[in-house]
Amino acid sequence: MKLESLLAVLATSATLFCGPGFAQAPTGPRVRGEIVAVDATTLTVQQRSGGIVKIALKPDQAVGALKKIAIADIKPGSYIGTATKTNPQGQLIALELVVLPESARGSGEGHYEWDLAPGSMMTNGNVDNVVEAVNGRTLKISYKGGTKEVTVPEGVPLVTPIPATRADLVVGKKVFAFAQGDPPNLSANRITVEKDGVAPPM
Repeated sequence: MKLESLLAVLATSATLFCGPGFAQAPTGPRVRGEIVAVDATTLTVQQRSGGIVKIALKPDQAVGALKKIAIADIKPGSYIGTATKTNPQGQLIALELVVLPESARGSGEGHYEWDLAPGSMMTNGNVDNVVEAVNGRTLKISYKGGTKEVTVPEGVPLVTPIPATRADLVVGKKVFAFAQGDPPNLSANRITVEKDGVAPPM
């Protein structure tokens, strides 16, 4: 069983970050893909990995988005989640990085398997130090039980959560969701949707 990191959406209160499925690690499929249909009760997604899935939409469905940030916005004390791959030299190289709000500190904390790419890992933790490196910046990240150093190359998606609404769930937009249940009966506590040209990189 894989542990999960919850990369969620910023809303008007911390409740969205501390509710079910964020502070605790959910199990179940991760849905990544493009919206091909949506109505009052169902979101239909063409998955990036192939196949179409339907996610039941709740009346109070939480929806969020992301905005781009600069590498300079990642500072000591930031709480982040980053998917990584190990290079031939044994270094962890970031594939994407999300700076989470303070209200989400501690969510998904740790270093564990991830499915963004074959062999990828996820590290959620506190940035202790930021050091300039030849191929980017290297972050020292601490979490309960350990530390990791992650190099963040130029051009890697760097984002932070922003609010969104169900009105942002439109055909053609990219989405990411931690789903619960088994197809064809999936649901999601939160759905992260592409907004202002920024697609979920997780």
